[in-house]
Amino acid sequence: MTATTLAAPPRPPERARRRRGSGAGPGGASGHEAWLLVLPAMVPILIFSVYPLVQGILLGFTDAKAGLNTTTSFTGLDNYTQLFGDELFWSSFRIGLVWAFSVTILQFVAALGLALLLNADLRLRWLARTLALVPWAMPPVVIAIMWRLMLNPTYGAVDQVMRAVGLPGDVNWLGQFSTALPVVIVVGVWAGMPQTTVTLLAGLQSVNTELYEAASLDGAGTWQRFWHVTLPGLRTVAVSITTLDLIWNFNSFALVYVLTAGGPGGKTMLPMLFAYNEAFRYGNFGYAAAMGNVMVVVIGVFLILYLRGQARSRHA
Repeated sequence: MTATTLAAPPRPPERARRRRGSGAGPGGASGHEAWLLVLPAMVPILIFSVYPLVQGILLGFTDAKAGLNTTTSFTGLDNYTQLFGDELFWSSFRIGLVWAFSVTILQFVAALGLALLLNADLRLRWLARTLALVPWAMPPVVIAIMWRLMLNPTYGAVDQVMRAVGLPGDVNWLGQFSTALPVVIVVGVWAGMPQTTVTLLAGLQSVNTELYEAASLDGAGTWQRFWHVTLPGLRTVAVSITTLDLIWNFNSFALVYVLTAGGPGGKTMLPMLFAYNEAFRYGNFGYAAAMGNVMVVVIGVFLILYLRGQARSRHA
């Protein structure tokens, strides 16, 4: 019986080993070449996003003011000390939280109902889906102007409809303390609902239909199928879109600015509007930048919660 020996595999050439150890990617590009490919996309981000953010953060520690011959000096935490005692800012901050959470929750509820309707096998479903996207295609300023005209107490369509059905039709919706914020919230829900609807509709279409069939065979009714099949299937999408909506709504500016400019009496004064007025109406750039830094921290907290939710959904 002849003994056989296993031949050792041939050693790779020296050039191949050097190339393999140089960090080449799947496409053969080294780490240096990969950075060169990413650089064209990174430059605009650094110039138009990162650099202004850093400048704004630094500005919050100065006494910068509007004017041609003004001098700017470093003031440390003076702006933040003043800010933490500014009751008007914290009032606008509370209004901003009420606005952001109210609009986000109502958007999700309304968008979920609309997504379920658009996902059903109905006639002219294509037309309904097209009409549902109309608010998304309109700029916030145009939406605000349109709603201002509709809510005008003299010739607005809303008050005319109320008069036609026998209700008081002289309500100044955007000028009364009791109605201004609720009306602005309704407009915010209408303006932002399409993107939430589209996202939830995509999530509904990704739910396995066999789960509905199995639930029906087990005797589950419509509500039980919705609660035990639809909602769990939408969990990842729901967490993502609600977190992004919350960040977007907290940063809202143009819609409320055109609708009410923060009035009446500051009842719709969101923190973004307050910082805008402080900077461009009163010229306190440093103080306004400090407000912006506080809001960046809040948005950062929302982003951390969003990323943690995404990580948990991937590991679930």
